[in-house]
Amino acid sequence: MGLSDLVYRLYEKRIRRRLDRHRLPRHVAVLMDGNRRWARAFGAPTSSGHQAGAEKAQEFLGWCDELDVGVVTLWMLSTDNLDRPEDELVPLLGIIENLIDDIAATGRWRVHPMGALDLLPDRTASVIKEAADRTRGLSGMHVNVAVGYGGRHEIADAVRALLQEHASKGASLEEVAEVITVEGIAAHLYTKGQPDPDLVIRASGEQRLSGFMLWQSANSEFYFCEALWPDFRRVDFLRALRSYSERERRYGR
Repeated sequence: MGLSDLVYRLYEKRIRRRLDRHRLPRHVAVLMDGNRRWARAFGAPTSSGHQAGAEKAQEFLGWCDELDVGVVTLWMLSTDNLDRPEDELVPLLGIIENLIDDIAATGRWRVHPMGALDLLPDRTASVIKEAADRTRGLSGMHVNVAVGYGGRHEIADAVRALLQEHASKGASLEEVAEVITVEGIAAHLYTKGQPDPDLVIRASGEQRLSGFMLWQSANSEFYFCEALWPDFRRVDFLRALRSYSERERRYGR
């Protein structure tokens, strides 16, 4: 171990030791951004960046589990990403399928689909559904896999499901209008029954949400990190947690 590695380890331990365990987030959501730029920086194929990002996601879940984070949301593929060229999209979907299968294979974490599965290829949708079925009875960390996800699409899906539910019971238009409430829509989101994200992390230096969890992040704390996702380190995560723990959460008040 070199001197720089030793200094890094000591710094990491110092941050972790000073974290207030009572002020850590219950739900962490992350935008795993920068995989393509990471690959370009090395003159490597785009797929190698996505693969490096998938491996980092597995590391990240381990870090969260060590600190007893209850829910983690990983944004793996947006609805806009489905329009990418086939020579990039097909390998990316394969990497995502393998990542989700590996998460389920740990036998420790529950996989929860979060996205419009009907927009995905049949194989990808099947892998996600099977992972959710295999892990449904587990009591460990809850991992939301956002694939084919868009925040506006989610809200539209929630409102549509709410209307269909009440219309199927024979409700009139006036009666249906009465149930379009904040609580009613929230009960039909992809994350229904879960706490909203306390902390949203975005890698790669971009400082925007890009439509991620538009409804759920209304009172979230945000942390933007310059590192591209494959370069995101444990110390970057600990810094995000330290920043979160030092903030006074006002919940819009």
